[in-house]
Amino acid sequence: MPTASLSVLDIPFDERPDPDEYIRAAMEWHFGPDTGSPFWLRKAETLGFDPRRDVKGVADLALFPNVTGELREVPVRDLIPQGYGADARIVGVFESGGTTGAPKRIVCLRDWLDRLTHGLSADLDGLGVPRGVDWLAIAPSGPHMVGEMVAGTAARHGGLMFRVDMDPRWVKKLISGGKAEETDAYVNHLVEQAAYVLRTQDIGVLMTTPPLLERLARHDDLIELIGEKVKGIMWGGAHMDADTRDLLRSEVFPGCELYGTYGNTMILGGATERLGLGPDEPCVFDPRTPFVTFSVVDPASGRPVAYGERGQVVMNHVSKSALLPNNLERDLAIRVPPPEGAVGDSVADVVPVAMFDDEVVIEGVY
Repeated sequence: MPTASLSVLDIPFDERPDPDEYIRAAMEWHFGPDTGSPFWLRKAETLGFDPRRDVKGVADLALFPNVTGELREVPVRDLIPQGYGADARIVGVFESGGTTGAPKRIVCLRDWLDRLTHGLSADLDGLGVPRGVDWLAIAPSGPHMVGEMVAGTAARHGGLMFRVDMDPRWVKKLISGGKAEETDAYVNHLVEQAAYVLRTQDIGVLMTTPPLLERLARHDDLIELIGEKVKGIMWGGAHMDADTRDLLRSEVFPGCELYGTYGNTMILGGATERLGLGPDEPCVFDPRTPFVTFSVVDPASGRPVAYGERGQVVMNHVSKSALLPNNLERDLAIRVPPPEGAVGDSVADVVPVAMFDDEVVIEGVY
């Protein structure tokens, strides 16, 4: 099979490459001796297969081991592909939430963040969320990636972003320690800060998590403020059940477009809510393939479940800037056929597993 041209890795944002051609090019890049990262070039010696020869398409990403556990300690400079040379534009080093064990770290490069935020902004266009309005994000500013992702999307959509910073790790510690009163006080602190911004600024887009949306919805004055000002609500981080989503869309914030995202730091972003879903349809998330792909598997066998059945989510990130394949996530979801032209699976009705890596999963506020 001929080697795929590396130029497909820099395809324009509005185009989708042939998935298998794209994967082959990515293997050439990430495992080429002059372009691959030190981490993956070392790892190649232990894989038992040759990615440049044996990984011919998206399905073959299942050959890889899940390496995300190693990202707790690997020197992050070893994750940067050498092919960038002095032109590697680093946006930041970001960490997972540390929900199960020590946090894992990745490096985000500018070319990937630009591709990601372009897609998010285009989705907001599709929802009719106006450009040029200002944003309020009640979310972590770091070391999680979401703050940088939302700031980039706000800027691309023509807005200024106001921030109310949250520390989800602290909330999880409070919850695991049975400190309900302290948890409640901290969440009230976040709501008070958000209320001040909403009262004094013309906020057109609100980004936060389902638990914070529910806390905002306890205040009639904030419901009224959001109804008057906000045109779009982007939610992500923690999960939202179907009943809560329907209540928020139809009764609490009926004048706002509710737009969900699902993902994590280990895929440098995630999937977005399918546009055009009816009020009675479940919230379906479509990853931006072939850069991010999902499969939904039986956790015992590793085999795909049938469409409409529930299984555990496996995520792949393949871009010029990073390779993170075959990551078994801490979420269960219903397997859904992807949109026309996409590959892999879409997911619906996402919920966290109760235990992961022998740790109790606590979502908290994020």
